[in-house]
Amino acid sequence: MTLTRGARITGAVLCAVLALTAVAWIVRDVRALGGPGPLWEYWAGTASLRDFVRPTTTSTSLVLLLACAAAAVAALRSASAASVLIVTGLVTFVLRLPGVWTVADAPAPDELRDRALLTTYAALVAGLALIVVGAAGRRPVPQGEERPAGPGRGAGVAVFLLLGLQAVIFIAWEIRQSFVFPSGFYPEWFIGGAPMSTPLIEGPPGWITVTLILMSLVAAVGAVAGAALARPLGLIAGGFILASGVLGVARSIHFELYERFTDLDIEGQLTLLSQVCSLLIGPVVILLLARKGAERTSGGTAGPWGGPNSWGGGWGAPVPGQPGPQGYQQPQAPGFGPPPSSPPPRW
Repeated sequence: MTLTRGARITGAVLCAVLALTAVAWIVRDVRALGGPGPLWEYWAGTASLRDFVRPTTTSTSLVLLLACAAAAVAALRSASAASVLIVTGLVTFVLRLPGVWTVADAPAPDELRDRALLTTYAALVAGLALIVVGAAGRRPVPQGEERPAGPGRGAGVAVFLLLGLQAVIFIAWEIRQSFVFPSGFYPEWFIGGAPMSTPLIEGPPGWITVTLILMSLVAAVGAVAGAALARPLGLIAGGFILASGVLGVARSIHFELYERFTDLDIEGQLTLLSQVCSLLIGPVVILLLARKGAERTSGGTAGPWGGPNSWGGGWGAPVPGQPGPQGYQQPQAPGFGPPPSSPPPRW
């Protein structure tokens, strides 16, 4: 399925509005702090909070800005525009949802708080609208046009392993934090509220982390299955992972932790290794998923592990080049060319 022209234009406009909203808040923070340098220091966790004007954004807004800008372009040009709009709308809705209950009690001037609440509701409405447009605006792909496709087999397996590894790392650290954080720190870590003090338009850290874990797992499974939605979802997840790695490494360099790596305890060393891991996994996932996908055909093809029918067809299906059971006719070119006219019925 592809999108109608009207749905493409509507989706592009909604993505552009979301991107411009993020730009407006980031510019506001840059002006309030006196330049991009202090904002970067706050995002990286290296800024001194004494007499510090607390920003309203984190790197989450920057990643969403880039994701929405890319989705606006893809909505007009990509064969996978429907999946792109649905994924972008869903991610935006989930990440902005905590603002409904956190902004109202935030320690900020009334005017700024009202603007943040209006932005939250606008983002939620736009996110839902993107999901509706992506789902309701679909139409059959005309003959000769490019069809939506997920990652190729090799890229899908690689993305599955990388995003799966990153999700396990995030889960492990969340479990570890539950043993070292004060007992009164939960559930505010996930839903916001005192003693947590999150930037005005952002969700609580635990909420963001759980969302990223779910995104990574769904994109990993979708990638290995060749689902079209795995590409936009994995690209957004890769962007968040890359941002996490960059900010973590920048923070460690600022405090000269790498120079004292051998003097750190095991937890400190694992923290640095996790940051480097995110810094490497993020761009690799983005590069793998940014490549044009390949439509997978079912039946009789050799899978990525070298065995026949590893991904489709069933274990009892005949192997290409081998005689099949009585009455079975081998296809002329197994594994290549367009799918049969009547194909069998597919984080």
